[in-house]
Amino acid sequence: MADSPNCDLKSLSPLQLFERVTEQGEKVRALKAGKAPKDEIDAAVRMLLSLKLSYKTTTGQDYQAGLPPRDLVLINNGITKEEDEDFVDPWTVQTSNAKGVDYDKLIVRFGSSKIDTDLINRIERATGQKPHRFLRRGIFFSHRDMDQILDAYENKKSFYLYTGRGPSSQAMHVGHLIPFIFTKWLQEVFDVPLVIQLTDDEKYLWKDLTTEKAYEYARENAKDIIACGFDVNKTFIFSDLDYLGTSTGFYKNIVKVQKHVTFNQVKGIFGFTDSDCIGKISFPAIQAAPSFSSSFPQIFNGKENIPCLIPCAIDQDPYFRMTRDVAPRIGQPKPALLHSVFFPALQGAQTKMSASDPNSSIFLTDTPKQIKTKINKHAFSGGRDTIEEHRKYGGNCDVDVSFMYLTFFLEDDDRLEQLKQAYTSGELLTGELKKVLIETLQPLIAAHQERRKQVTDEVVKQFMTPRKLAFEF
Repeated sequence: MADSPNCDLKSLSPLQLFERVTEQGEKVRALKAGKAPKDEIDAAVRMLLSLKLSYKTTTGQDYQAGLPPRDLVLINNGITKEEDEDFVDPWTVQTSNAKGVDYDKLIVRFGSSKIDTDLINRIERATGQKPHRFLRRGIFFSHRDMDQILDAYENKKSFYLYTGRGPSSQAMHVGHLIPFIFTKWLQEVFDVPLVIQLTDDEKYLWKDLTTEKAYEYARENAKDIIACGFDVNKTFIFSDLDYLGTSTGFYKNIVKVQKHVTFNQVKGIFGFTDSDCIGKISFPAIQAAPSFSSSFPQIFNGKENIPCLIPCAIDQDPYFRMTRDVAPRIGQPKPALLHSVFFPALQGAQTKMSASDPNSSIFLTDTPKQIKTKINKHAFSGGRDTIEEHRKYGGNCDVDVSFMYLTFFLEDDDRLEQLKQAYTSGELLTGELKKVLIETLQPLIAAHQERRKQVTDEVVKQFMTPRKLAFEF
């Protein structure tokens, strides 16, 4: 029947209903744009209204484009919102669980897909390379449309990578390296262009910074990013404060996104209030625009249909849920995403690291002595209160920060598993596990510091100059 959905709506989850409404809305727009017969458009509109009514009945919320249901459980299933203790948005990550955020719940809440063994195996087949340890260990755990990126790649069609950094301080910490380490691997195995956005405008709007200081931080952070080993012939790094004034393509896409997102929507997605400055309210469109290849005409020869893949921490996903909702309405492909877990603070996985708290982080400027002191003094332990108890009952790797950090940075899978077994059994003490982490991080950070010394202002200028990269489009 044309007037009702073709399945029992009561059997659908809130997220499934949300997706059905979104798909039906796109269908209605396509029919209207294609000047379809009036009766066909009317039937599609009736189905859309029916789906929206079912969505509100199930969730108690009006459908809002780009804003999935706040509590992805049926109202009558006995689970209340208060039981979900994790709080995640682009600026704050909090959980009362010592193990950290429940990422399986976050996948459901955000409506993404789990990176499973089948997808990891497909990436390995497509690239001919062993999957990165971040994939093998579930550090990048969630995705949107990665299968479509692989479809394109397997059909000899190109795509590009986009990631970013909000330069809120002069020094970056090891947690900031995670997306860049993985993005570098992706760029190398797929051999594709990369754009890196430095959101110095965002930091000016949110922090007590001048525009000059925000731009200075952007350039300093660029040096740390370049020191990860990116190829200048394949990578464009840009400051929003700088690039926006020189690229009409970038600004046109910003304006298009701004036109198709309402104030009500950004309030719902990002929690903005009437007292927030209008710069904050319009900023999400600036983070959305690099998702479209037409924002970089010098790289893509003006082509607007090059798919985009965005590796990022999952707290950035709200920006790109909004982007994916807007993209079809402005004639652009939806960006695909790969989401990482949060890098925990030294004090425990309840929050992510903060550049403003020197004791929560291992900074890329830290000396070997500072690294040793911070880990020994501040790294949250999963060990027991006494050596006797630890030998008897063993340690808890699920909450031990030193083991968590080794999961990120120790390349050898067998060695990592040996440490886990030894710590869990009580054979390995907390101090010994911390020693392994210290010996892992000290040479890694020292090597990064040496590479950074080679990054001159002239090198930064080369990376940040709009130009054609080593690809033909």
